Amino acid sequence: MTIFLIFLVLAIIIMIYKNINSKRLKKNNLFKFKTKLLSKEKNIEKIFLREDEKATSNPNLNIRIEDYDNEEIIKRKSNIHRARLSKFKKSKLNDELIYMDEDQRIYKYVDGNRLYL
Repeated sequence: MTIFLIFLVLAIIIMIYKNINSKRLKKNNLFKFKTKLLSKEKNIEKIFLREDEKATSNPNLNIRIEDYDNEEIIKRKSNIHRARLSKFKKSKLNDELIYMDEDQRIYKYVDGNRLYL
């Protein structure tokens, strides 16, 4: 009988401990979610994603690659440019419209003639 009571007390202690731990974990997860949601970096990232989405959906918007852009920004802009070329068969990069023909060759118009790049 005493063994049964000892196991019962241990089981109750373990259940209480797990209950307290799960509440702590839930509070910690909620805190992480709030800080991530309210962080300035996350908001800035959302703005960049919206801008990228706008640029990807319109091939006539100019994508300007500047000398001072870092490698990550250049990669992002070039990926948008390539996506627009494959989807719309044209894209505006540094104020020049660049086209793609059926054979996946890239060209631009210079004085009314095709100049393949």
